[in-house]
Amino acid sequence: MPPQTLAAVLAAHVCQHPDAALLIAPEARRTLTYGELARHTQQLARFLQARGLLPGAKIGLFLHNGYQTTTLFLSTMCAGYVVTPFNLLAQRSGLAAVVRHSGVDLVFTSTAQAATLSEALADVANPPEVVLIDVDAAAVIDAAHLPPLKLQHACKAIDPALLMYTSGTTGTPKGVLLSHANLLAAATTVATWHRLTPQDRVLSSLPLYHINGQVIATLSPFVSGGSIVNPHRFSVSQWWDLVAEHKCTWINVVPTIIAYLLNAPPTADRTFPAVRFGRSASAPLSPAHHKAFEDRFGIPMIEAMGMTECASIVFCNPQYGLRKYGSPGLPCGVEAGVINPQGQLLASDEPGEIVLRGPNVMAGYFADAEKTAEAIKPLGEGAAWLHSGDLGYRDADGFYFITGRLKELIIKGGENIAPREIDERLLAHADVLEAAAFGIPHAAYGQDIAAAVIPKPGCRIDDAALKAWCVAELGAFKTPSRWFVVDELPKGPSGKVQRLKLLDLMS
Repeated sequence: MPPQTLAAVLAAHVCQHPDAALLIAPEARRTLTYGELARHTQQLARFLQARGLLPGAKIGLFLHNGYQTTTLFLSTMCAGYVVTPFNLLAQRSGLAAVVRHSGVDLVFTSTAQAATLSEALADVANPPEVVLIDVDAAAVIDAAHLPPLKLQHACKAIDPALLMYTSGTTGTPKGVLLSHANLLAAATTVATWHRLTPQDRVLSSLPLYHINGQVIATLSPFVSGGSIVNPHRFSVSQWWDLVAEHKCTWINVVPTIIAYLLNAPPTADRTFPAVRFGRSASAPLSPAHHKAFEDRFGIPMIEAMGMTECASIVFCNPQYGLRKYGSPGLPCGVEAGVINPQGQLLASDEPGEIVLRGPNVMAGYFADAEKTAEAIKPLGEGAAWLHSGDLGYRDADGFYFITGRLKELIIKGGENIAPREIDERLLAHADVLEAAAFGIPHAAYGQDIAAAVIPKPGCRIDDAALKAWCVAELGAFKTPSRWFVVDELPKGPSGKVQRLKLLDLMS
């Protein structure tokens, strides 16, 4: 029987190849082996149990990429705890909200993020313990004086392993609770789909507070016995050097990275024959950039699509054979369908909402039965499906195409941004009467942010002043890049702003 938990996967690797590399951290110049991860897992379990935290407790990570970030991410789950990574781009109120809702008992952070976390925890009634670490250190736990484990916890497949927060259209974070079984189903599917072996090594700079960085870039190599090169962040000037130095066989990217690589100065006659393929997900990849990348670098780029609720996999183009530009591909590890508003499954080429089910799909949102019931519901008298909120269709070859979103999330550079969060800060400005943020196409980010505003009577909108306000309130990443002063906002019968109609302002 194959391993049923992440701990069992680790135990199998330790038996077979304990000295094989799992993680290469370039900045720290450190390599983590499978055997070393097992030792870190034991030390972490002792550390947490010494604090009275038993398996099943939730452990937060508020860290940028680094040797210890990946080590803690994996060892927390392998020790039987639930890892809860927090988004470093979250503003104070959003971070405080997810800390409160998750009920984490302890948070690992670094000096670089300590002030931000401290400000957010000031808004939390019963804040968790905070442990400061150096992400590039060889060890962050001194196990010399720790008591031995009181018990050896045996994880089960149904036990929760990962609690990830994702924004909805209301801006209220939702906790996606994924079990060992969910994560293994997703990671094993990716490893099988891309024919990953222990000889494969991926370069990925995607952060470990993203489901893509967690499952595709980390857990898929982990289950296949391969290895990961995981720098602190993406650097266009260092990318290909890292590929060559560490002999990577595949690269994990988002469309924004592809855009930056295409815009960089040409690499003089450099080729990378060891790289079998690239994988792009987290946002739609434009066919023009897709073709340009393959023409310039000679590396097949496989477009895919995932959701946090599905442990990062939904669709993927085939590794070999027919691939279609502009399509995220075929169902990958899931059963998919397209339904009409009445909940009936549709035939090929008929547009509707995409629904999903499979072993990687979450059981529900953490501590939120209402949102779970809205997202996972039966079709007619049949089984329950996850309603994705994505609009699209399936062609005659079984490939899916995304045409729009029922959810009005803005996806900028792979980051999910709730328009309402931006609306609310704009409405707090003294000169703004009404406001609506919406996504607009962007060559590098996939989408950028625009906002339509109605000034209060007698007031005028000063673009520079409003931008400065947003930077202070939301941060530069979530600040709209374009502004439209309008007399009215398009609204439906219920009074809800119809954001998709705001795209007409672009013409």
